[in-house]
Order: sequence, then C-alpha cells, then structure tokens
Amino acid sequence: MSSRRSHLALIVLIVLALVGTALLAVPGSPAHRGVNKGLDLQGGLEVVLQAQPPPGHKLTPEDQDRSVQIMRERVDKLGVSSPEIRKQGPDQIVIQLAGVHDPAKAAGIIGSTAQLELYDLEPALVSPSVSLGGGNPVAFTNLHSLLTRVQANAKSGKPSGYVLFKPVKVTSKSTTGSGKKKKTTTKTTTVWVKVAGPTATLHRDPTTGNAGLLDATKGKTPKGWKVLPVPKNTVVITCQGGVGHAVVCPGDALGVPPAGKVDYYLFKHGAYPNDQNGPYPNLTGKELKLSGTRQDFDPSSGSPVVLMQFNNKGNKEFFRVTRNEGLRGQIRKVSQHFAIVLDNEIRSFPQIDYTDSSVNNGINPAGNGAQITGLQSLDEAKNLSLVLQTGALPVKYVALERTDVSATLGKDSLKQAQYAAIGGLILVALFLLGLYRFLGLVAVIGLGIYGVFMYAAILLFGVTLTLPGFAGLILTIGVAADANVVVFERIKEESRAGKSMKAAISAGYAKGFHTIVDANVVTAITALILFAVATAGVKGFALMLLIGTVVSLITAVAATRAMLGLLAGFKWFDNPRFMGAHHSQRGTFLQIDFMKRRRVWFAVSGVILVVSAVSLGVRGLNLGIDFKGGAQVTFTTPKPTPISTVRDQTNAIGQRDAVVQGRGQAFGSESYKSFQIRMKKLSDRDQNTLQSRLTQNVSAQKLGTTNVSSSFGRQIAKSAILAILFSLLVITLYITVRFKGIAFAVPVIAALLHDILITVGVYSLTGREVTEATVAAVLTVLGYSIYDTIIIFDRIRENIPIMRRASFATIVNVSLWETIRRSLATTFITLLPVAALFFFGGATLKDFAFALLVGVTSGAYSSIFIAAPLLDWWKEREPEYARRKDSVSIDGALSTRVLAEAELAAAEAPSPATPIDVIEDVVDGDAAAKLERRRQRRKTRPHGRAR
Repeated sequence: MSSRRSHLALIVLIVLALVGTALLAVPGSPAHRGVNKGLDLQGGLEVVLQAQPPPGHKLTPEDQDRSVQIMRERVDKLGVSSPEIRKQGPDQIVIQLAGVHDPAKAAGIIGSTAQLELYDLEPALVSPSVSLGGGNPVAFTNLHSLLTRVQANAKSGKPSGYVLFKPVKVTSKSTTGSGKKKKTTTKTTTVWVKVAGPTATLHRDPTTGNAGLLDATKGKTPKGWKVLPVPKNTVVITCQGGVGHAVVCPGDALGVPPAGKVDYYLFKHGAYPNDQNGPYPNLTGKELKLSGTRQDFDPSSGSPVVLMQFNNKGNKEFFRVTRNEGLRGQIRKVSQHFAIVLDNEIRSFPQIDYTDSSVNNGINPAGNGAQITGLQSLDEAKNLSLVLQTGALPVKYVALERTDVSATLGKDSLKQAQYAAIGGLILVALFLLGLYRFLGLVAVIGLGIYGVFMYAAILLFGVTLTLPGFAGLILTIGVAADANVVVFERIKEESRAGKSMKAAISAGYAKGFHTIVDANVVTAITALILFAVATAGVKGFALMLLIGTVVSLITAVAATRAMLGLLAGFKWFDNPRFMGAHHSQRGTFLQIDFMKRRRVWFAVSGVILVVSAVSLGVRGLNLGIDFKGGAQVTFTTPKPTPISTVRDQTNAIGQRDAVVQGRGQAFGSESYKSFQIRMKKLSDRDQNTLQSRLTQNVSAQKLGTTNVSSSFGRQIAKSAILAILFSLLVITLYITVRFKGIAFAVPVIAALLHDILITVGVYSLTGREVTEATVAAVLTVLGYSIYDTIIIFDRIRENIPIMRRASFATIVNVSLWETIRRSLATTFITLLPVAALFFFGGATLKDFAFALLVGVTSGAYSSIFIAAPLLDWWKEREPEYARRKDSVSIDGALSTRVLAEAELAAAEAPSPATPIDVIEDVVDGDAAAKLERRRQRRKTRPHGRAR
C-alpha cells in the first residue's frame, strides 16, 4: 500500500510540473517564455570589423586570436546566445549575433578597443590645446584648425598619424535693414571636414596589412583635399556631447556640450625631456584589476559610476600623479584634473581639490580605487564596465559593414523540419505500440511527458535552439525511448520466466536501472566535454544532449515506473499476452552464434574501413564553405525579391548547397532588397554566369564578390577533434573503473573510432558536402554508439557471475540474444525521425540527416558485430576463460544461464534452499545481486558455509 501511495504522489508531482510547463508556454501568462532561436533559425546582426594596428606594429595571428577571445567574452556578458565570431582574411573579424534588440549598441560594445588611458590633464596637453599663461585646457571645435597650428612641429620626426580632410563649401545668408532697404548678403566659406584618420599609414602596407588612409582613393590624395600629419609623440583626443559621452568637456565654454558636438585636444604621448609628470599616459588599462572593475553608484549623488581597482604598480602611480596635482594646485591656486580617456575619447576628468587636505597630498586608491563619473545613464555605466572587465583589444578595429541578416533556414524550411520531427515522433509512437502493446502505450505517454519536460528545460535554462541543436533533440528522442525499451525488455523476460506482472515489473526496473544509469552517465560525460571544449554551434548540440539525457532518465525511472507501479495492482494488468510477452525468443534468426562468425564481421568492417580510408586519401572530403572557404556574393535589387528566386539562380550553375541570406528589412514572408550568397569557390566562367543571371532575372545591382576565410571551419574542426579525443580518454577511465578492467574499455573506443571513420568515409565516397551540421551529426554518432555498446556490455557483466562454467563466447552470445531485440528496436526508433528529416525536412537538412542515418546504423552494427566480438577475443586469452570449453549450442547456451542461476542459488545459499528462498528469488528477480550478497555473508562466517 505504501508503494502505491508513493507512486501516486509521484504522479501528482508530475502533473503539477506539466501544469507549470503549460503556464510557461501559454502566451499572455505571467510566467510565459519564448524559445530562443539561433542565427540560423531567426536571423540577427552581422558585423565585419577590420584591424587598424598602430604605427610600427605588425598585425599578427596572435592579435587576431586574442581579439576574438575578448569579443567572445563581451558577447557572453551581453547575454547573446550562440554567437559566431570568426576570423576572415588576414585582418578582419566577422561577428554574428542572433536576435539582438539593439544592433548599434551591441556592435559598439563588441568592437570597442577599450584602450583605457589616464592622464595628468594639464601638463599632458600640448599647445595650442593649453593656454600658455594659466595652463588651462583649450577646446578646439575644428580639428583642421588645431592641426594647422602645429604643422611646424610635425615636420620634425616621424608623424604619429595622419588625417585626411576634404573642403566643403558652406553658404550662409544674412539680412540687414528692412523694407526697401532690406539687403540679403550671401557668403560662401570653405570648411575642412575630416574624412578619415588619424591612422598608422597613408597607404596599405603590404607587410603589415594596416588599413591605410588613402586606400579608398587608390593611394592618391584627391584633388583639392589635404593630408595633415599629427606631430611625433602626440595624439588627438576628443570629447563629445550626447548620450554615451562625457557630460562636461575640459576648457569648453559651453560647459555641457550639445549632442553631436565634438571638441579636439592634442595630448603628449610618450616620454618628454625634463617632464616630471610623464611619461604619458600616466596609467593604462594594464594597471587595472579586471575583477575589481564594476558598475556602482555614487553614494553622495546616487548617479551611476564605474569603479576601478588598480594593481600595486597602478596604485603607486595614481598616488604620485594625484600628489603632483595637489602640489601644483596649491601653487597655481587652481584645481588640477585627472583625465580618464577611453579609446582616445575623454569620458570624465575629476579634479583634485587643492583646498582639501585629504586629497591634496596624494590619493592612495588601494582601498576604494578610482571611479569614472559624469555618466549619463545606468546602461552607459554597465556597458563601460563591461568593456573594461574584458580588457583592451590588442589593436583597434573599425566596422566595415553592419547589417541585419535573415535566417539561414527560411520559414518554409523550418516548418518542414518541424513537420518532419512531428511525423517521426508519430512513427516512433506507432512502433512502440505495436511492439509492446499496453507497455507501448505507457512508453508513449512517457515520451509525451519527456517532450513537455524538454520544452520546459529549454525555456527555463534559456537554451538557444540552433540547427546543430536538432541533432541533440533527435538523439535524445532515441535515448528517451531506449530507456523505456531497456526496462520493458527486462519486464518481458521476467514475465516469460513465469513471474507475475507485478514481480516482473519490479525485477525489470531493478535489473535495468543500473544499465540505464551507466549508459546515461557515459552519454552525459560526452556532452559535458563537448560543451566545455567545442564552439558555439556544437555547444548547442552538447547542451541539448545533456539536458535530454537527464530528462529522459527522470521520465523513464520516475514517470513510467510510477504509472506501471499503480497499474500492477489490477488483475486485468497481469496478462503476458496483453504486454506482448507471450512469445518465446528461442529459435529465431537473431539467435545465431555471433562469436563463431566474428572473423566474418571483422572482415566486413575491414573492407569498409579500407575503402573509406582509400577514398579519404584519394578523393578527400567535399568540404563546405565553412571549412574550405569560398566566394561571397553581395548585391541589391530595386524591388523586394523572394529568397527562393535568388536560390534558383545558384542552383542553375550547380551551386545547390549555396547559403542564400536576405539582409536588412524584410518585405512580406521572405522577400528582401539586399542579399548575400555564400558558396564554394567559383571559376571565372561560373562567376560571370551567376552575375549575368542575377542581373537578368532579379535585376541585381551593386554586385560584389569576395573570398571567405576558412578559419571558422578550422576552429570548429579543431575544437570537435579535441572534444572527441578528450571524451575518449574520460570514457576509457570511467568504463575501466565501472567494469573493473581495461578489457571492456578498449572495444568501446575501437567501436567509436570504427563508426566515425565509416561515417566520414561514406561522406567521401558519396561526395556529400561537409558542413558545421555534419560535425554535429558525427558527434551524435559518438553519443549513440556509446549508449548502445554500454547496454550490451552491462548485460555481459551481469551474466559473468551467473554463467560461471560457460565459455566467454557463450556468455557474450547469450547476452547478445537477450539484448539484440532492444538494440534493433532502439536503432529503428532513432532512425524513424531521422529518416523523416531526410525525406521531408527540406534541402538544408538533408546532408545533416544523411550523416545521422549512416552514423546511427554504423553505431548499431559496431555495438553487436565489433565491440562484443573484440571483448570476447580479449577475454578468451585470460587463463580463466581459456580453460573453459566452448558451448555453442543455442538451446544449450540459453539453458546454461537458467540452470546456472538455479544451481548457484542452491549451492551458495547460507542454508539449504527453502520454498521461502525460491519465492524471494522470484519476487526479487535479481539473482546475481542476491548471490553476491550470500557469498559475502558466507565469507564473514568463521567456519565457512553452514551445514
């Protein structure tokens, strides 16, 4: 009765959880949450950044790698899900962010160089930015006017940079007098407007790849324009008004600059002779403690500030500078300032009050640090602290392009994938009902609960659903069904042995639980390692796999167990035929001597592996644009054009795998005026043909073709390989400990390598394109193959103490006969939704589904025909099994386990077996565990077995 109450209480908890999930899913409810979709499903922001190294600095791959790392940290702090950040060419970085709400703000934060510099303001200014008499800052509203006054100094030494100006005619009208004496005068003046700069070089430097000032004009200064150098050891610093900039600028007569207004100053940069206040800048971001930099509020005013903590060197320098400012203020009777500059822009310049004795002798920031004030909003303070916490980029980056990008999968393709997945689930449900009758109905209800809980987990954990995430979802469907199949096959075995359904259910769960836990732990290990090591797309797959594994374990052990526990009390439930357990497993084509034919299985796999290896060596892989690089075509159309029409043009030249994306504003369902096409490298002929077709059929304008880097693909491949190798190592250790020997671990690893090589080899033979989704599919194969092999090995481990007189080949054969139905059933269950995706999921998902079809089939094959025979080959060489005679008779092998179990139950009992013992064995159902307990009790007795 207490057991039924506990099952009922568990079902009540599950119902409450289902109600909570419904509240999450219902739009308009307080708890409603939507599913996060990745860039490939919903589109988002794409930013192309180009490096601009400082003078004398050669851009290195390490600079690019460090920049990618910092940008990824900033994106993570922004909370953007599944970002893609990759290098493109020698000096560019491409960032793709899914579903960002404020593209301009996100692009500014990510690309901000975050070069923090702190200056002792007054002595750092260079004339004419400082008054010669009082030493006060002077703001220039025109950079041309400022640089014109220092051109004599710019002639000595190498300039620190250049600025390009163009003349702009400005016409103004003034009216004097009134009536007939009214006179209007028109005056035209020339204003010099900054075009670009200051930059490191005038032209593109072929040795450093620096972006040059005159690149856009083919290295020549346009007629009438000017290039003014910035003097050596100086830098142009700005101060702007408006949101996100300083509230007050030094020396500005307006005090609070209006939005859009820019003031310019010339600062010293470097060491100066006889200047006791330098070198400049006095402190940089290198002296910051990143962990101590955060957003806070000023206790006196309540306004947002950014607190900065310095290291020991920074504390000493800050104290020295503030002490000098205090002394200088006492002499001049004017408060001095400390300018905080971020990316050559003054963000604030707090003053050192020379009349305050607590600060005029120097400030020690070791306790409270320094703070940036004058920030206009809380968001500004948070964003500023974010870029400071992640550190400065090694070089400056400028945005070459920023666009909104449409989804890689169109709405139609996404609907096709959803319909295919639903159709696959329906097929799985029908298969379970046909195979397990009423137990199948319980399994279908359990899968339904699993699906709801998975949806809840996706919402609660904020999981971003991407194309590789589909791989994790598909695999977890098989894992969830597999957990039920493992238990149900056990229940059917116990029912065929003559037990009541209540006893069969108890025994089935008792024996199946450890098997399910082992298989799920190994799968979870794989998912955790992939999540820790892999890139964004594969991380989505790994997270989905991990969540699905945990949820499937909960639903199989808790939900279906509770339902069966309640039903077991009814008389109508105690019917083997009702459960599909009335047929015997003997005499079927599945019960063959697998171990006797192991050389055949090895030969078949050997031939396939050799063919795969030869194909990989000769033909190689058809790497997609993500791995191999390729061509990127951009263009616009005068009127909205459907993506499908553009895709027709790429199909016409044989580029059926091209990724066609709409950019910018969408018109209607899937129509755009701006497009991007990414495809394999084009020959000159194909490029001309495509441009001609685009011009004629969609009226393409502003056509441009550029090469796309393969660095992103290499990053994916490298991280995936690293994750696989580390997974194999950890799995080897786990299996060695769990199964008490390396003999069980080696066949598992061999089977995994077998499956991966065959999957990759089939791709080589068929010439199918390898994409990022293919990597996720191969990882799916890894997880599935492990799961299936562990199930078989767990049964072998269980049969070893029971069949103590049988050869190891007989033990393996019997174990395979007992689990092969489960293996075939779960393989078929997994293949059903995958096949639905392959046939009905649309062109984008076909290659992905194809890899799953090949890999899952190979995983099922290797578990039976590779891993198990390898284990037998290894164990038969151990002295214990080498002495045993072979037992290959099918009927004999099947009876060996039953007889051995009964024999050991009587022989190892602490007292002669009684009817009560037999009844306990039948009800308990776990003979192997009971025998082990009896042996342990016997060992502790002083005189051995009781007589």
